[in-house]
Amino acid sequence: MSYGGDYGGYQARGRQQPRGPRQHQSAQALPLPGREAGYPNRARPPVGPPATRAMPTPPGYEPQPGGQEPPQPPGPRPRRKRRFGIGKILLSLLVLLVVFLAGVWIYLDTSINRVEAFANVSDRPAAASGTNWLIVGSDSREGLTPEQEKQLATGDAKAASGKRTDTIMIAHLPDNSTKPTLLSLPRDSQVTIPGHGKNKINAAFTLGGPPLLVQTVEQATGLHIDHYAEIGFGGFANIVDAIGGVDMCIDKPMHDDFTNISIPTGCQKLDGAHALGFVRMRHSDATPRSDLDRVENQRKFMGALAGEIASPGTLLNPFDLFPLLSSAPDALTMDSGDHLQNLLGLAWALRGVSSGGVVTTTVPVTSGSAENWDKTKSKQLFDALRNDTDIPQGAIYN
Repeated sequence: MSYGGDYGGYQARGRQQPRGPRQHQSAQALPLPGREAGYPNRARPPVGPPATRAMPTPPGYEPQPGGQEPPQPPGPRPRRKRRFGIGKILLSLLVLLVVFLAGVWIYLDTSINRVEAFANVSDRPAAASGTNWLIVGSDSREGLTPEQEKQLATGDAKAASGKRTDTIMIAHLPDNSTKPTLLSLPRDSQVTIPGHGKNKINAAFTLGGPPLLVQTVEQATGLHIDHYAEIGFGGFANIVDAIGGVDMCIDKPMHDDFTNISIPTGCQKLDGAHALGFVRMRHSDATPRSDLDRVENQRKFMGALAGEIASPGTLLNPFDLFPLLSSAPDALTMDSGDHLQNLLGLAWALRGVSSGGVVTTTVPVTSGSAENWDKTKSKQLFDALRNDTDIPQGAIYN
């Protein structure tokens, strides 16, 4: 007896129905990577980014031919916060400072009065060691009002008609370790002026201006002059006042009836008028050697002035620096080939006059009148300068 039901017909007594022949189930291979059902014999399409939600169709939109959609505009970029750190601020200030200083430098270099100091100068000695400056202090009253002339005690302008020189100096800057030299040429020295015979050396300036003075000095000393600088009465006083005066120590009371300038003893700060009186004074009990004492005082003051200009107290103080920069162009006259950096090099070299870092001397003379040079000693002096060697002690005249 067989039973039906869900188990499909068993015989009564627990016997199974006979099996039919075994049927083999066809084996199915696992799909290879990249191939799946529905894509026979071809690679699986690349997996791209998930589909993005379609943007709403703008009004008036028409589909493009070929079914291509127009590119969608990119979304707004996130704003980057600009940060101005202390480094950027300092760099900006530094750039502004450099631009400002460059502008001031160009202004000064182009504003200084120029002269062709070496025009038509012939028979020049060959250039030797070191660099030589010819420094001239003229008695020019150009640009001064009658009130300023009276204040500065410049004397009678009519009597001083014609440009003359109260100061003639050579500043020698060596190429080696020897000390710089500041040399005074007394204005009454008798020398040969080319084309004019024998005369006082300062007459060359009156007769032919800077070129004739350069030629006269070169032939009298045998030194090749490389640079030229000139300053007048008014310019000298203005520069001194611009830096707030110059400190000087006066050993003896000084009074000159010709200029009516009086300077007491002791260390003090000389303003422009008193500084001008100090470097010009020769008719005083404090200057018994007349012009010889005057040129020595001129060297002392020149060193003090250079030291004051090159000091950090002046260069870092805008209340001194800017008045100095504004007064320098009108005060100075330089050769057309000279520039501001040459002048700063001169001031830096002469700053050591008061401390003994610069040799100061007058051309050795034979008498107190300072009209005639000592030929032997002056030759020793000029040879030492020409060769950048130490000046013999016997040739230093103070």
